[in-house]
Amino acid sequence: MNIYDPIYGQFTIDNVLVELIESEPMQRLKHIHQGGASYLVNPKWNVTRFEHSIGVMLLIKKMGGSIEEQIAGLLHDVSHTAFSHVVDFVLDHPEENYHELIFNEVVRSSPIPQILEKYQFRYEDILYDDSQWTLLEQPAPELCADRVDYTLRDMFTYGEITKEEVEHFLDNLVVREGNMYINDLESAEWFVETYYKEVINFFMDPLNLYAYERLSTCLKLALDKGVIDMEDFMKTDKVLMNKMKLSTDKEMNTLLNELNCTVRVEENKELYHFHQKTKLRLIDPSVFVEGELLPASSLSNKIKNMNKQARKKTESGVYVRVISST
Repeated sequence: MNIYDPIYGQFTIDNVLVELIESEPMQRLKHIHQGGASYLVNPKWNVTRFEHSIGVMLLIKKMGGSIEEQIAGLLHDVSHTAFSHVVDFVLDHPEENYHELIFNEVVRSSPIPQILEKYQFRYEDILYDDSQWTLLEQPAPELCADRVDYTLRDMFTYGEITKEEVEHFLDNLVVREGNMYINDLESAEWFVETYYKEVINFFMDPLNLYAYERLSTCLKLALDKGVIDMEDFMKTDKVLMNKMKLSTDKEMNTLLNELNCTVRVEENKELYHFHQKTKLRLIDPSVFVEGELLPASSLSNKIKNMNKQARKKTESGVYVRVISST
């Protein structure tokens, strides 16, 4: 089967991947927005977990990863709940890892094990230990397929970077001993700048934080009042939202009505309605220089300064003032 992706182009993929993509758990991800609540206040923030999962799989394939690692990449987000990381705010998981905690159970109770067994793969061998898949996952501040794809995909989709820039960066990615590195300092500087457009300018955009705050508050209320239960989080964004909208609870309806595309907010440290911090995400990819692998920040003051500013911004958080919510 041929598959096309706007970031990486066209590929022929193995039948096991085709069958996994067509399975219900993967199809559900078409209706889970990667930005969580973001699309409710800005329709262009509409990348889905499905698109990202396909992208991670294809990037691993492009970089020479095994079929097993491609499978792991495709399925790495299959346990994401409706509205993605909003659930971490609802359940107070500051590491934003709820989907990881439930991953094994979600996989076991799905058709995924049977599909893999059909092609002579054991799901336990592939899916229960990401540390073996060094292209898929690496601790920050290094690069990995997951981190690279969500950065490129969001920023390309939202018009912050061009296809030509993406292609130039991908041309300068190399694999050494199963790990992903950059062989050009200029490309490293470009990616670090692009990454902070994602995690600072987008994740910490006051409008984005407003959407997370309002929706997580509403979901907490819905859980407390028995309007929804935790099983509803394993459905889709639309199904979960519609269930809340069917409620006659006035408090909940008020909050839901404040999630719309006419909301106006600003960052204002003096006159603010709420203060929000996000998970610290820093990047400092290793670069090959004359055969030696070095942290990009040791070669570039630009990267060193970007990291310093990103740390300061994340640690201080954002003070959000709501100007208008209707």
